[in-house]
Amino acid sequence: MKIFDTLSAKMTDFIPLKENEVKMYVCGVTVYDECHLGHARAAICFDVIRKYLEFKGNKVTMIVNFTDVDDKIINRAKLEKVDALEISRRYIDKYFVDMDALKIERATVYPKATEHIDHIIKFIEALIERGFAYVVDGEVYFEVSKFAEYGKLSKRNFEDMLAGARIAVDERLKNPHDFCLWKAAKPGEISWKSPWAEGRPGWHIECSAMSGHYLGDTFDIHGGGLDLIFPHHENEIAQSEAKTGKTFAKYWLHNGLVNINSEKMSKSLGNFFTISALLEKFSPFVIRYFILSNHYRSPINFTVEKIQELEKALGSLTRFMKRMKQFASGVPAAGREGVKSEILAEADAFEAKFNEFMENDFNTAGAIGSMFQCFSVFNQAFAGEFPEKAKSAAYVYGVFMRYAELLAIADEDFIMAENVQQGANVDGLADELIKVLIKVRSTLKGEKNYKMADFVRDEIKAAGVVLEDTKEGTKFHIERK
Repeated sequence: MKIFDTLSAKMTDFIPLKENEVKMYVCGVTVYDECHLGHARAAICFDVIRKYLEFKGNKVTMIVNFTDVDDKIINRAKLEKVDALEISRRYIDKYFVDMDALKIERATVYPKATEHIDHIIKFIEALIERGFAYVVDGEVYFEVSKFAEYGKLSKRNFEDMLAGARIAVDERLKNPHDFCLWKAAKPGEISWKSPWAEGRPGWHIECSAMSGHYLGDTFDIHGGGLDLIFPHHENEIAQSEAKTGKTFAKYWLHNGLVNINSEKMSKSLGNFFTISALLEKFSPFVIRYFILSNHYRSPINFTVEKIQELEKALGSLTRFMKRMKQFASGVPAAGREGVKSEILAEADAFEAKFNEFMENDFNTAGAIGSMFQCFSVFNQAFAGEFPEKAKSAAYVYGVFMRYAELLAIADEDFIMAENVQQGANVDGLADELIKVLIKVRSTLKGEKNYKMADFVRDEIKAAGVVLEDTKEGTKFHIERK
């Protein structure tokens, strides 16, 4: 398996530190508001990476943190006149509602910064003892110039950064790039006792302390969004390797951002779509398919039209799988015995291609493309009758379901539903009324009144309902306008 490692800036063989065991840490969210599609992308991408590593026989320990104390949380609490921890608890609960809805497998541990203050303080003390941090007015800062490799992840030259830096806002710092490890509290702010002053940890130190606590000094994968490379991940490397003298993470993986009008989707810019708002309009499988139809490192430009387009594409795939399930009616879960040889060969080629894409830097876009290419071939193969049809269909259904569930872009309930779209109605037409109109059209065709039958079909289509005449009868699916 090959992955793109941000640190080395190249494709490299993925070899875990311990055979068949993978330890990974993914930076989570700062819980001061609802999660948006950008958060969903990171969660879905690393969910699939984790699932595929498990699929290949690895035991995966996955840590996803919560930043549950931060200026944004404190400001939100002041605005609402509530305790800061009440804000973080509220949005942690909402996070799990959203992630469960998106079929995200729960991480091994979700550590909170506020529950690891002792670990953080000990980490900071170690940095002071080793000469990498200094105390100023009850606050503690990491001295960047002491870490010779600073900038190695983001490919920034420290000397160039110093030369281009503006005058430091805080004259207490030894240089403008020194960053805060412990921040003294202002009156009324949430705080904890420390050897320096009552206060709270800085953002970067939280992740170093928690990842080290759960995964050890060195672990396999550190992941997060592309926007975290600098300064967050750069600072994590500096403080962790300064403390331990060891490599922090062996591999660094970063997902691309979600853009709107070529601008990063973010809360601070106010151009975001919350996960809950999107789930009101689209199935979670459609949202996952939208995310995974792009390589995880590539940027995504969000439009509602694009999701709707992909919703239709996913619908065609799930309708094919539903047909396979129906063809296989009464046949138990099938092995290879009794399956048409040509079908077996095509299914084997598909599985090989799917895994080839996934083992090339988790290329979900290519893997999904191989599914569509294969189902197009199978659509033709199953058009006629042949003795092994039922067993072949059962086998194909099992193969496709295995990979659909791996990516979590469909499950059996979703596939067997009348249509893949959210909601049962289109322009006020309920499913039962659509079925009545299908019977009317069938009766007209039986009476050879093809003109009126076509009129009914076209009118139904205008309302967003597409009819498909098959050997099993007329089926329908709903398309958004």
